Amino acid sequence: MRDAGCLTGFYLRFFAQVRSEIKMVVGLGNPGRQYADTRHNIGFRVIDSLTKKLQIDVNKRRFKARFGWGRLGGKKLMLFKPWQFMNQSGSSVAGAMSFYKLGAGDLLLVCDDMALALGVIRLRKKGSAGGHNGLADIIEKLGTENFNRLRVGIGSDKSGSSVDYVLAGPTDDERPLLREMVEKAAEAVICWIQHGIEAASNRYSRDWR
Repeated sequence: MRDAGCLTGFYLRFFAQVRSEIKMVVGLGNPGRQYADTRHNIGFRVIDSLTKKLQIDVNKRRFKARFGWGRLGGKKLMLFKPWQFMNQSGSSVAGAMSFYKLGAGDLLLVCDDMALALGVIRLRKKGSAGGHNGLADIIEKLGTENFNRLRVGIGSDKSGSSVDYVLAGPTDDERPLLREMVEKAAEAVICWIQHGIEAASNRYSRDWR
């Protein structure tokens, strides 16, 4: 009986370790071609960049999302796009995390941020929604603010509607910097997977203009 108990304990520790090695990267955006080039879809674009860098196909459909699996540095990695409108993305994320038994520390959320200037990246291990509807819905559905997030600055238009601004495409002048920010954000995600949030923040949380 003692041997059986030891064996049971071994398997419990083994599967707990396997789960802890899964990292989930969620990029926020709105589905549909009409939104693909908008400022609000930075999260989707970062996931797209990661699919190319890590050769991961995001073609599985479940949890009202599009996602795919890969590996990096001995860790199993899920790239995840909630395939609902931004303010309803929380149920997709919470459903997947519950199914795979992931903790808040296993999640990195990537989204745009109007409070940051275009060219600025910020990584944090927790925080409020800061007026971002997608982030707010995820916080509500997970019941916690204590998860990693990577915010890509898109700037703001004080003279007009914030909704119109985020759902518009970047100007021709903004596009080169925005493309660079997507690539820097993808690099920051890889750094987080390999070295953790503090190392990624120390290296990538800055103004890249």
